[in-house]
Amino acid sequence: MPNVAVNPTRMELTRLKGKLRTAQRGHKLLKDKRDELMKQFLETVREVRALRAEVEDELMKVHGSFTVAAALMSSQALEQALVYPKQSVELTMTFQNIMSVNVPVYDFQTKTKSDADIYPYGFAATSGELDAAVDALGKVFRKLLKLAQIEKAAQLMAEEIEKTRRRVNALEYVKIPEMQESIRYITMKLEENERANTIRLMKVKDMVLRDAIEERRARDAEAAGG
Repeated sequence: MPNVAVNPTRMELTRLKGKLRTAQRGHKLLKDKRDELMKQFLETVREVRALRAEVEDELMKVHGSFTVAAALMSSQALEQALVYPKQSVELTMTFQNIMSVNVPVYDFQTKTKSDADIYPYGFAATSGELDAAVDALGKVFRKLLKLAQIEKAAQLMAEEIEKTRRRVNALEYVKIPEMQESIRYITMKLEENERANTIRLMKVKDMVLRDAIEERRARDAEAAGG
C-alpha cells in the first residue's frame, strides 16, 4: 500500500508511469552533474592547495624583506616612504559558468603599465631591501587574487554538489520508490478488478447456460407430453 492515496485507474497508472520515466531521466542527469562537479571540485581543491602553499611561501619572503628593510631604516622613514601609494588598481569581476555554477573571475588593471610605478618613493633615501619587498608584494598580489578566485569557486561548487546530492537522494530513495510502489499498487488493483470481472462474467455465463439448458429440457418435456 503506497504512503500517498492514489486513484487505482488506468489513467492514473499511465500518468504515474510518465512521471516515473521523467524522474528516472532527471535522476540520471543529476547524478552525471554531481559526478562532473565532484571531478571539477577535486581539481580545484588541488589547485587551491598548490597555489596557497606558493603564496604563503612568497608572503614569508616578502615579510622577511620588510623586516630587513625596517632594520635598516628608521620607522619614520619607512612609514613616510609607503604612506602615499603611487599606483592605483581597478578590479573587475566577471562570471564563468561551470556545470550551472556561476563562479567569479577576478581581473585587475593598473593605472600605468610600467613596473617602476609601484614604488611610491625615491630610491635615494630607501634601502634595496624595501625595493625588493615592494616588488615581491606587487607580484604576489596577482597570485593572491587568483587564490581568492579559485577558493570562491571551490566554495560555490561544494554548495552546488551538496544541493545536487540532496536532490539525487530525494529522487533515489523517496520519490522514485513512492512512484514505483504506487504503480505496483494500481497494477495489482486493476488485475484484481479484472479477475473479479472475469469471475463475474463466468458466473453470468454459467447462469445463462443453465437457464438455457433448463428451458430446453422444459420444451422437450412439453413436446413429449403433447
